[in-house]
Formats: sequence, C-alpha cells, structure tokens
Amino acid sequence: MRVAVIGVGRMGRHHVRIYSQLAELVAVSDVNEESGRQIASQFKCKYYKNYLEMLDSEKLDAVSVVVPTPMHKQVAMAVIQRKINLLIEKPIATNIPDGLEIVKAARTAKVKLMVGHVERFNPAIIKLRELLDSGTLGEISSVIARRVGVAGGAIGNYENLLVDLAIHDVDIINYILQKTPDKKFCLKGKAINNREDYADILLSYGHTNAFIQVNWITPIKIRTLHITGSKGYAELDYVNQDLKLYKLNYTTDYSNYKDFVVKFGQSDVINIDVLKDEPLKLELMAFLNAVKNDTETPMPGEEAIKALEIVLSLN
Repeated sequence: MRVAVIGVGRMGRHHVRIYSQLAELVAVSDVNEESGRQIASQFKCKYYKNYLEMLDSEKLDAVSVVVPTPMHKQVAMAVIQRKINLLIEKPIATNIPDGLEIVKAARTAKVKLMVGHVERFNPAIIKLRELLDSGTLGEISSVIARRVGVAGGAIGNYENLLVDLAIHDVDIINYILQKTPDKKFCLKGKAINNREDYADILLSYGHTNAFIQVNWITPIKIRTLHITGSKGYAELDYVNQDLKLYKLNYTTDYSNYKDFVVKFGQSDVINIDVLKDEPLKLELMAFLNAVKNDTETPMPGEEAIKALEIVLSLN
C-alpha cells in the first residue's frame, strides 16, 4: 500500500508516523516547507510543497487529507479526481453542501472515502458498544458527555467550538444509540476568548436524553462518557481508555434508613477489560484494510455529514 499525507501540522504528523509503520509512506505535502522537509527527512519519504504535483507524480493507493477545514473540499476533490482513496480528518467540510459534493464525487469515482472521527476507534468505545449491543445496560435513559480543557495551541480563525469538540460526542452518541436526535437545544457563550468557548447541549433521542458539555476553558482535560440504563450504569474515560460498569442494585425491600444505606450505598463495580491501543492507529488500519479488501469504510462520509449537520444546527 503506497500512501501519502497532505498537511503535516499538529495532527498530520501523527498520520505520517503511523503510516510509516503500516504501509509504504511515499510522500508528504505541506505549504510550510521547513516543517514539510523536516518530516519527510525524519520518515525518509519525498516532500512536495504543491500537493497537486505530488498527486500527479506519485502512484498512490491512499491519501490522508489533514489540512485546515476550509481547504477540505478543494483538496479532497483533487484527490478524488485522480481516483485515489482518501481519509479526510473531521469535519468532512465546513458546510453540508460541500460535504455532500465530496461524498457524491467519491461514489461516482468509486474511491474509498473515510472521515477521521477518531473516537470511534477508541478501544473503550469499541468495548462499550459491545456491552450496549449485548443488552448489558438494558434500555438507555441518559447519556452525559464532557469534553473540556484549555485549547492546545492557537485557535485558528476558522475553528468553531461545536465543530472542533462537540462533533466528536454527537457522532459517538449517534453511533452507540444507532439513531440521530429528534430534538436539539444548545446554550453557549464567551468566557475568556473573543469567540464562543463554552457550550451545553441537550439532545433528545426518543426515550433517551443526551447532555454534552464542551469548552476551551476548563484548566484540566476531561474526556468522559456516562451512560445510565435500566440494568446498570457505565463510566468511560477516553484518555485513559478505562471503562467501569455498575450493576443496578435497586430494590424496594428495606426496613429502615440504615438498611437502605447498606443496600444502596455501594453498587457492584466491574472494571471492564479494555485492550488499550492508539485510536488513530486503529483508525488508519481500518482505512487501509477497507482499501485493500475493497470493503466499505467504517466511518463513511454520509455518517460524518449527519454529525456535522447536527452541530451546525446548534450554531
């Protein structure tokens, strides 16, 4: 598998690192010649300042597009026109029409298109989905997600809090519930930045309510998911890839307050065994496997558009 990366900034350099372990890394392209050449030298591949020149000069099986979001459509269309399979970092585009155009072009050209919603490949999420599919938690009544922490590095002028952060949780909740919300509500504001930097979102999925808190201001990084079901409660930490299951211990059989405390004070806790691994590595492996085996990618453009459509409707 001959692969390349367009855009080797904060996220793109990790694509380069992992591809160098999984496939034949042919080339990288970036408008920043200094960093582009440095990455190319480090990983022993070619460097191109102009990505079009790279696409026309090299025989490639797959490309990661890791450029600023406003450039997604332009770069993606160039890759698709050359019938090269591509992975685009989330979000798929800045707006729905551009996203739909990318999806349609990829389908017409018969190339694989995957969007980089990396949290789907977090081992803890994979294990949680297995628990939900097996009915371990019963009927889900509520989901609470927190994705907060001071923004790393400078916030680009094109970046939007909901598209940058909340889209992860919207997609994960859609994914684990296997549906999209029928009602949406959002409160947001500005605290320490000159743009909106905190938001609280409430989504209704029929009988399931989901609350998402995102911000760029909390002084510690928190990435958690809490799920309450009719048979128990699950607690997930994305960063540490920890997953805990609390079994329901509800009963009406107690005679006094002391008896109540004994019966309800501590639920049985099960630390779910999670085989920890780097989510981005698992994501790129899944992408390359879909290309190699000619199967559908596990995060197709259509599902990425659903998540983008929801967060854009909250702006």
